[in-house]
Amino acid sequence: MSNPSEQIIDVREDESFDVTAVADFLETRLPEASGTPEVRQFGGGKANLTYLLDYGEVEYVLRRPPLGPVADKAHDMEREYTVLSRLHQAYPLAPEAFVYCGDESLIGTDFFVMERRRGVVVRETMPEAFRDISNAPQQMAEALVDALADLHAVDYEAAGLGDLGHPEGFIERQIEGWYRRWEAAKTEDVAAMTEVYEWLSDHRPEDGATSLVHNDYKLDNLMLDASDPGTAIAVFDWDMCTLGDPLSDLGALLTYWVQPSDPAPFQQFATMPVDERFPSRQSLISRYADRSGRDVGDIRFYHALGLFRLAVIVAQIYIRYERGQTQDERFAALGPMIGITAHAARDVAHGDWEAA
Repeated sequence: MSNPSEQIIDVREDESFDVTAVADFLETRLPEASGTPEVRQFGGGKANLTYLLDYGEVEYVLRRPPLGPVADKAHDMEREYTVLSRLHQAYPLAPEAFVYCGDESLIGTDFFVMERRRGVVVRETMPEAFRDISNAPQQMAEALVDALADLHAVDYEAAGLGDLGHPEGFIERQIEGWYRRWEAAKTEDVAAMTEVYEWLSDHRPEDGATSLVHNDYKLDNLMLDASDPGTAIAVFDWDMCTLGDPLSDLGALLTYWVQPSDPAPFQQFATMPVDERFPSRQSLISRYADRSGRDVGDIRFYHALGLFRLAVIVAQIYIRYERGQTQDERFAALGPMIGITAHAARDVAHGDWEAA
């Protein structure tokens, strides 16, 4: 039986694909991929589309980009395939990727197929499996931070990922690249975005340590053991993984970590349960520092950068809805989040909203 927290649904009509074409392609490339699978969709994500391919005796997971035009270098399935086909050997929380298809004639875009992991993904509400465990939020937070620190400790050269990116100038490229994406995706001007861009440019740290960077690290990209909220099963969504500054991942995690004391508008768009039992952002910072041994003195910069980037990501998703490139009504409410997130980034930059 599938875990209810996985949100497996019937395939949305506008997000369906030619199952027969995929089945024919996989038949000689995957063990036990014989015949035509039953296809359902993982309904929880908001960007890349993820499907369950059920062959009866075995199940696989198919990943493809979202509908419509996508931002440059975003939703990179070939990159995600490359990372997962190698990283799983050095980092067990990375699911193994088996097959990549760059022939867009099959389903209208490229895609890849990876192994299926089973467990619990925590989104806006506490999963039923964990509701009676009083310290579950603390356990899952510790598992989340430890998994991040362990990723940053991976020897990326030995894992065959030394050519994944160019770490020199990583943070500068992040600032400039996300601002260019903002200019391409915005539906209206938001003065706070320009203010934050200028602050980030003026306060950019010097290049430091280099590690694998997940680039979208948050609670709902972690799968936990259904019987133990302190045991991680998998980390998902590797399409932006690269080499760069590991503290940018910690900044992203702080960005998505919402506390009951945060401004009410920001809580409205939380992608995790807003529960006082979860540890504070400062607690996450401290645990990461202890686990990794890294200096986190500049963390306010990375938190502001994470919020700045999130505002752009939301704008990229929202504009696809505005243009009619997706019919997913969940995206209709994202418009107001752009300004809210931009103002939160400005507040963090100016010290008006602390990470703690």
